Amino acid sequence: MIVPFIASDLREINTSSLAYIGDAVYELYARCHVSLRTASQSGKMHKLTIKYVSAQAQALAIRSLENELSEVEADYFRRGKNGNPISMAKNASPAEYMYATGFETLIGYLFMSNDEERLEYIINRAFEVIDSEG
Repeated sequence: MIVPFIASDLREINTSSLAYIGDAVYELYARCHVSLRTASQSGKMHKLTIKYVSAQAQALAIRSLENELSEVEADYFRRGKNGNPISMAKNASPAEYMYATGFETLIGYLFMSNDEERLEYIINRAFEVIDSEG
C-alpha cells in the first residue's frame, strides 16, 4: 500500500482530512467489493456501491462495530463524529451523517497509519453488517 507522507504524528492531521481520505479509501474498497461480485454495467455497479457508501450504511456499520474498536480507534472515531462539519448529507439524518464522518475518519486513520490488516478487517466487517441488512 502506498501511503503519502502528511505528518509524522497522525494526531497532527485534522479529522476533516482523515475523513476526506477515509471516504476515498472506503469508496475504492466498496467499488472493488461490488465489481468482484457482479459483472454488470458501470451504472448498475454504481447503484450497488451506493448501498455501502451512503451515510446511512456507514452509520449502521460503525454502530455495529463500535465495541470492536481499540481505544485509539475509538478515539479517532469519536473525534471525527464530534467534529464540526461544514455541510450535511442530503439523504441522511444529522446523527447518521456524524456517525458516517466518524467512520470515515477511522478509515482514514487506519489507512494513514498503514495498518492494512486492521483496515481490511474493519471494512470487511462493515460490508458484512451492511449485507446482513439486505
